[in-house]
Amino acid sequence: MRKITVSATFGFLFALLITLPVGLAVAQTTPVAPNPPFELKNGDRVVFLGNSLFEDDMQFGYLELALTTRFPDRDVTFRNLGWTGDNVFGVARSTITNPPTGYDLLMEHLTKAKPTLVFLAFGGIEAQDGEAGLPVFRDGLAKLIDKIDQLGAKTILLSPIPILSADTPENRAKRNAMLEVYASAMGKMASERGKPFIDVFKPIQEVSQKATITEDGIHLNETGYYYLATLLEKSLGLPARTGNIAITVSKQGAEATAPVKILNPGQETPNLKFTMDEGSLPLPLPETVEAVRVVKITGLKKGFYTLTNDQTDVITASAKDWAAGVPIRQGAAFEQASRLREMILKKNDLFYFQYRPLNTTYILGFRSYEQGRHVKGLEEQNILIKWLESQIALNRTPKASVYQLTLLK
Repeated sequence: MRKITVSATFGFLFALLITLPVGLAVAQTTPVAPNPPFELKNGDRVVFLGNSLFEDDMQFGYLELALTTRFPDRDVTFRNLGWTGDNVFGVARSTITNPPTGYDLLMEHLTKAKPTLVFLAFGGIEAQDGEAGLPVFRDGLAKLIDKIDQLGAKTILLSPIPILSADTPENRAKRNAMLEVYASAMGKMASERGKPFIDVFKPIQEVSQKATITEDGIHLNETGYYYLATLLEKSLGLPARTGNIAITVSKQGAEATAPVKILNPGQETPNLKFTMDEGSLPLPLPETVEAVRVVKITGLKKGFYTLTNDQTDVITASAKDWAAGVPIRQGAAFEQASRLREMILKKNDLFYFQYRPLNTTYILGFRSYEQGRHVKGLEEQNILIKWLESQIALNRTPKASVYQLTLLK
């Protein structure tokens, strides 16, 4: 469940904001790219609709960050409509005000978001009803896809994730078996309707063997969402982000292959300068995740060398270590990606409290005669949301930076 923190005043929130710098077949363990290739276009509005699998990422922002940085030249916006405990009928969205029903609110939230692409993540709650609940689930899922089609949007279905602990081994096995049944039903419907389906059930199980990826065996933690984002990218057929970098130093100078460009190639010097033409920003790494970017520099004379990025120290290592490859977890690109993620999180916080304010009953419900005047305040939050989206647009493209390797004396 999403952890909620509420700012004391709207003015305080604004003060914080202005300080910001300007597997597509069931049971497959290796995700397969959909056909045609996935891409986002100018004007797209991506909506994440589902249960806690999407809502909980509002704490971390990895799913939106991954897609934002993959298409830095595209004007794309995002809305997270995930709701903990929800199902395809919107039961968790029910409030003391009835009507509207939970299903009415689900349809209203989806329609107001004006999506062009919807990621659907359901089945985790419905699976608790067992096989007897499958017909109802299929019916609700079909109607939800119908609604998305009516809105002129595309749909990508995402399977439930497994339960990794929080129960006895016997019960966990039974619950996971039923989750796979519901995932299979989603995959079958996706095939029948011509929609992409991403099965993350087994890939998440595999990742859990090498890292702690949940808070309680059910809800993903920061590390879990990092891996879910990378699984999503792979399943959508997106190429790998910039990974290993290889540079060779000799008496004739230094050589490297793309995306590295040597700035002083013909000089026999212990001070090596280079840039990287990165197509997308790297994802910030949780502390528990090993670095995926390794810099390997061979041919250096004995000694210790410090790598700096825009005159900021990154790491110091021996010539032997550089020849073997040194993992890199920081630098200008990582810092830019972290700032971008903070903007995404602030924007999502604003949207969250706009579309589901804590005092809904008094502002929008049957007691709106008391505080209904605050509806205007909710609408005015669009100004800040759009401003933050403009800042995200300005900061999602990798900025040029210079790396320098210097021999310590």
